[in-house]
Amino acid sequence: MSGAPGGSMQSRLRPGQPAPAGLTVLIVGPAGLAGVDTEARRIERLLVGHGHTVSVRLAARDTWEEGGVDPETTVGVDLVVVLGGDGSILRTARWMGYGQVPVLGVNLGTLGFLAACGPAEADAALAAIAVGHFRCVDHLMFECEVTRGGAVIHRELGLNETSLLAGPPFTMIEIALHVDGELATTYRADGLIVSTPVGSTAYNLSAGGPIVRKDLDAFVFTPLNPHTLTIRTVVDSASRSYELAVSRPNAGSACVVDGRVVTGLVAGDRVSIRRATPRFTLVETAQHGYYRTLREKLEWSGGLRGAGGRPSASPDAS
Repeated sequence: MSGAPGGSMQSRLRPGQPAPAGLTVLIVGPAGLAGVDTEARRIERLLVGHGHTVSVRLAARDTWEEGGVDPETTVGVDLVVVLGGDGSILRTARWMGYGQVPVLGVNLGTLGFLAACGPAEADAALAAIAVGHFRCVDHLMFECEVTRGGAVIHRELGLNETSLLAGPPFTMIEIALHVDGELATTYRADGLIVSTPVGSTAYNLSAGGPIVRKDLDAFVFTPLNPHTLTIRTVVDSASRSYELAVSRPNAGSACVVDGRVVTGLVAGDRVSIRRATPRFTLVETAQHGYYRTLREKLEWSGGLRGAGGRPSASPDAS
């Protein structure tokens, strides 16, 4: 999906157009992670040398949202360069909140589905952005609200998934799913993952859920170890509203958003999930097509010699 970045119209980056002179770039990453400070300063020097204004904000992971980085620093920013892994990108998306800015991820972590550009490719990616050879891919974000006694006790903006987990004493719980106010089903399971397409390659994939192309607008419902074997993952439109209810949670049952426990659950709690207004926008260059990332990160080869190469008569999948 190309065009003006969704939810980030303040940015002056436009696919197909050379980047304007004097971009404002923010470099963020987890302080203390090996290589982050060195790479941040190297990219800073490179960008400043091309006439751009650059700020560097590094913060320890456990203080990221407790004053380590101020969200107001995204005002007037054209591009955020995130150093680290996918966890750093998730923290950045959550930190930017409703003022999303296009992101280029430089992977200093391990797997890196979102931060697909390695340090050796960062210079080429920035050069491609400078001449307009990039695309902005918008990704679904969601709002999760927990209601207790008729009042909202927690509201969270997320990118990957909301999970309701049974927790200690680790007996199954029942989770009722309502779609647009209508009861769809009641899961008896160890929990339920409600994932976006971006999150489909995270916890959802580990639980046996499907990979969903990340620029689609959909939610993926994957039960954890369901009691009934006929219960399978469901993919539904993000245009609908979803509500989850746990009538008898365990003492340790919890609602988790993007890997963070947001609240414990008590009987009568309602968890609603809906499409959020802002969109998370990744900047991608021709080096990193969608299927190339899947091939490389998931090591898709099919056991065929040379399977990673491009078929001579087929268009490049991206």
